[in-house]
Amino acid sequence: MSATTVAVLSLVLMLLLIWGGLHVAVVLGLVSFVGVWIIRDDIGVAANLLAQASSDAIASHIFGVVPLFVLTGFLVARADIGKDAFEVANQLFRRLRGGLGVATVASNAVFAAITGISIASAAVFTRVAVPQMMRFGYQPRFAVGVVAGSSVLGMLIPPSLLMILYGFLANQSVGDLFTAGIVPGLLLAAAFAIGIVLAAYFKPSMVYAGGEMPVPDGEDMSPLTMVLKLVPIVLMIGGVLGGLYGGLFTATEAGAVGAALALLIAVLRRKLTARAFWEVLTETGHVTVAVSFLIICASIYTRMLAMSGMPQFLMELISHAGFGPFAFMLVYVFIIVLLGTVIDSSSILLIVLPLMLPIAEQFGMDLIWFGVVTVVAVEIGLLTPPFGLSAYVVKSSLNDPRITLGDIFRGTGPFTLIMVGVLLLLMAFPSLSLVLLK
Repeated sequence: MSATTVAVLSLVLMLLLIWGGLHVAVVLGLVSFVGVWIIRDDIGVAANLLAQASSDAIASHIFGVVPLFVLTGFLVARADIGKDAFEVANQLFRRLRGGLGVATVASNAVFAAITGISIASAAVFTRVAVPQMMRFGYQPRFAVGVVAGSSVLGMLIPPSLLMILYGFLANQSVGDLFTAGIVPGLLLAAAFAIGIVLAAYFKPSMVYAGGEMPVPDGEDMSPLTMVLKLVPIVLMIGGVLGGLYGGLFTATEAGAVGAALALLIAVLRRKLTARAFWEVLTETGHVTVAVSFLIICASIYTRMLAMSGMPQFLMELISHAGFGPFAFMLVYVFIIVLLGTVIDSSSILLIVLPLMLPIAEQFGMDLIWFGVVTVVAVEIGLLTPPFGLSAYVVKSSLNDPRITLGDIFRGTGPFTLIMVGVLLLLMAFPSLSLVLLK
């Protein structure tokens, strides 16, 4: 059996095991270990490679950025900063058609600039925004669709946990990836907001339960109250992203500053008891260990593929098929979106990138732009059935039997289409991702 055949069979077996319910990190490590054993016909080589990958993959201090930003995200959620962002955005957009939907997108964008975790955004704004929208006469399906749809901004607007993972796998600067995500993230947020306003004007029955915009009620928030609610948000964004882009500290140091600021805000607001802080630390540890295990197993998977010659085989196959760079990108994005219907975002990166990055390099593509396109394509999978992780998070956080999982997926449909449109725009115009790096 040739080395290339072993690599192909390992990929098929990997997908079958993942679909069968086995944890993706275990599958990556197991299949890669067996693959190297078969290719070299020496179990000792496979064992040594696994040991070396375990040491090399996360030995760098740069990896400290992962637990720091995860800790920041959990602390920010505890401090109710997402709730404050929504209340201020609601005040600003309440008289606009579809205003609560636009407010949800805007507050999700702000929350994304602090946390970088889509799942956290989905959980927070399900509890904060959905009840408000339903109380003011919005369609339940639209309300949950807006929250699930705009939650994907958490992985595009920096800081982004998915971009950090891509940076490790592609050996690219995390800071450059963060910078490259700003314009696409704002573009996607603007596209969501415009789509909501257009739907409210031209198809109000899709947005409002009564078919017409309800009259806003309640007292207006005073300018002083709005400023006080915005101070922690501005402090977090300015401290983390301002310092990072201003060259004051690295991405890892930015994570430490973000965690310290979030901890300070949570303590000053008396939102963090000793027990709650222990829960935050435990959750951070669980996420960090899971990501570390994934990266270690992805490292041996990458080495097994390189040993098998699979990337070179794929490059020759694409060349003989006559694919140019754009055709390759279309196929690549299609594969990612297809995988997104059944497996989670991190797993897609770990499976696809070791195969596709060498081909992208052969085509001379900018790997920072390639990373932005990859993240957007992967995030589409968070909204598509049957897996659609954001939809499941919304469902579990809402705990309302009147709203089914099918309602949530139907509600996210328009936002998925908007994401596809923005993705094609980013593919056609790489400068949108790279403009701030020039």
